[in-house]
Amino acid sequence: MPPRSFLTTLALALACGLVFSSVALANGVPKEHTHATATAALPFEPAEQLVFEGEFSKLLLRGIKIAELKFTAARKQETIASLQPSDGETKVLAAPLVFTGDVESKGWFRKLFGINFRFHAESTVEPNSFAVMRTTKTDEQGKRVRTSEAVFDRAADKIEWTERDPNNTTAPPRVVTAPLSGAMFDIISALYFIRTQSLAPGHSLDLVISDSAQVYHVPAQVFAEKKKMKSVLGKTQVVRIDIGLFGKGRPVEAEGKM
Repeated sequence: MPPRSFLTTLALALACGLVFSSVALANGVPKEHTHATATAALPFEPAEQLVFEGEFSKLLLRGIKIAELKFTAARKQETIASLQPSDGETKVLAAPLVFTGDVESKGWFRKLFGINFRFHAESTVEPNSFAVMRTTKTDEQGKRVRTSEAVFDRAADKIEWTERDPNNTTAPPRVVTAPLSGAMFDIISALYFIRTQSLAPGHSLDLVISDSAQVYHVPAQVFAEKKKMKSVLGKTQVVRIDIGLFGKGRPVEAEGKM
């Protein structure tokens, strides 16, 4: 697995853990855009934006803001022609889903320790199978910048992941290929896929996730939560979802819990 710095791991952990938080604020988005309509099959259509604040939750640093997170869900605004236009007419297929996630350092913690990071990921997904088609990332940590793209070529049954250093254009890109077998997710599309499922206590999922051309089986388990949680809608009954993203042989090879 390609080496992952502490800040990248932190960004991923924040991005993944907060997407489900019931204390999220859908800032600047009309209410009808944050829930499924009568004609929409997905809970985040026709469009959605979620904005979160990441804070320390323990000891002396409790309540100190460390990051802001933004997530968007939408469909690509484009016409996709049928591969076999037998009648000569353009046939419109379902436009791909596009999920984005942005994590940026904020607040007093950044100023005191001089820690600046920004993480952007975009996931393009086939809407019927939810199979990921393309993932792009930009990872900025101070002066260090890395961009990457993963292309999921189902015609060739291959994943090709390419990483570049925009600050060193003479350096050759790092390229990793891996076999592609069946539909799989990246980290962001997996989180949105879980939101389409029936999240009853006791329900479990086995998610096949690709990150940096590596493929992982990640378990997810739904548990009942006794306490209600504060939200913009008042106290709300919630379930807890434990996702095995951390640990040996998992996308984040470090100790942690989500």
